[in-house]
Amino acid sequence: MAIAAKPDIRPANPRPAGRPANPRFSSGPCAKRPGWTLEALSGAHLGRSHRAKDPKARLAEVIERSKAILGMPADWRLGIVPASDTGAVEMALWSLLGPRGVDVLVWESFSKEWATDVAKQLKLKDARIIDAAYGRLPALAADGTRDLVFVWNGTTSGVRLPDADFIPVQREGLAICDATSAAFAMDLPWDRLDVVTWSWQKVLGGEAAHGMLALSPRAVARLESYTPAWPLPKIFRMTKGGKLIEGIFKGETINTPSMLAVEDAVDGLKWAESVGGLRGLIARSEANLAAIAEWVARTPWVDFLAEDPATRSCTSICLTVVAPWFTALDAEAQAAAAKRLASLLEKEGVALDAGAYRDAPPGLRIWGGATVETADIRALLPWLDWAFAQVEAEQTVAA
Repeated sequence: MAIAAKPDIRPANPRPAGRPANPRFSSGPCAKRPGWTLEALSGAHLGRSHRAKDPKARLAEVIERSKAILGMPADWRLGIVPASDTGAVEMALWSLLGPRGVDVLVWESFSKEWATDVAKQLKLKDARIIDAAYGRLPALAADGTRDLVFVWNGTTSGVRLPDADFIPVQREGLAICDATSAAFAMDLPWDRLDVVTWSWQKVLGGEAAHGMLALSPRAVARLESYTPAWPLPKIFRMTKGGKLIEGIFKGETINTPSMLAVEDAVDGLKWAESVGGLRGLIARSEANLAAIAEWVARTPWVDFLAEDPATRSCTSICLTVVAPWFTALDAEAQAAAAKRLASLLEKEGVALDAGAYRDAPPGLRIWGGATVETADIRALLPWLDWAFAQVEAEQTVAA
């Protein structure tokens, strides 16, 4: 007598066997470099004045190592400034804008904030806001007689510039670039830029609260020849008596920095050098994007938020759900379903802080910067399928 086969009672979508070794996929503050421990901070100059010889030398070391890794021209100035990338951008906007018309390129949340600064806070009369919806770039055309404000990589949209060829090399206006999620992961064409800003908390996984402000000779000339019509708070002032305060760009910070965070920044820069400098960092980030792109290509329920492959970010990788049942939901229900998707990943301990930015379309945002191991990205992908299947099943029952 034949024995009847047992029915297959395995779940249709079992939990994956593997797990990311590091589940930190936040887009800021971002994952620490591989192998990081608190021991990396043991040399920090704690309880010391940041103006003393050794602490000041450590601040200068951050500046010099950063310039070297990024290939910044020797005649550019680079300084450590307060309030992260936001502070660096605000310093540039409030100190430099005004003498010329200005165009602001907007395609995600932070570039929209800079447009608000220009139009509603500084209230510049000759300002043009050139915007595009999430997932796209605005029309890229720069008038060389006007100033230009833009982000290189849309941290909240996952859309980056493919290049800066639209900015004239010979120009009268300044090109002011927020590069916080691009610096150390993407090539920056210094001859087409005049102000570049970033923070420690992104690609190299440093601690928050400190910003970096890079100025071309043309930007310095603007600072020394132009006085804004509005008052500037102390933390924005970069000139005195019509001359640049050079000390800011040699480690003499405007206000007191955290020497613990400074030590961490030095550690991140040394690690960057150990993996091949800028080329190595870019390769690591691009490998993470490639792993996700390979999965997206074979996965019907998901797509990149960035519509053009040439504009897809290799750091803030933004994904959108394209399953018919999801797209049929109203905006509130879509947001709830996407939030549930991210919460399942966090509950399982496989992806922390992977939800889309609060102002972005519902979906997922996975940081793919250089400190993230591609093996962890690959281990995460089956979990994305698993979590989606759970949410889909819940929606089917609810319907």
